[in-house]
Amino acid sequence: MRRNPFEDLEEMLERVSKQIESGVAGDLRVPGSVAVDVADRVDEYVVTADLPGFETEDIELTIADGTLRLEAEQEEMTHDEQDQYLRRERTQRSVSRRLHLPEPVDEEGVTARYNNGVLTVTLPKVDTDEESKQIDIE
Repeated sequence: MRRNPFEDLEEMLERVSKQIESGVAGDLRVPGSVAVDVADRVDEYVVTADLPGFETEDIELTIADGTLRLEAEQEEMTHDEQDQYLRRERTQRSVSRRLHLPEPVDEEGVTARYNNGVLTVTLPKVDTDEESKQIDIE
């Protein structure tokens, strides 16, 4: 019995719809994106991303409006014109990822470390008690 190809499409649309409804649409993985782990600790988030083969200067990391943006681009390898390749697969590659953070973070306190192809970003949470202000009632 042949499977209806529209069933696969309907299942995919249903998954995307559920993700949009739950507010994680910005975190969908697409080709060329970076797989990440996001740990929610008591006072901070820790984002870990595998970026093998990149150098520190190849990685751009920014945060604005509660969204962490990670982009990495590796330039094409240079080669000698006299070289004759039987196969050439090492080329330029770039990856990116945007993560919407569920709670505000101290953007000034964010730190990042890159070691052995693994990027670790620590994002301290903002203490919501400090942001609240007592309002006097007259």
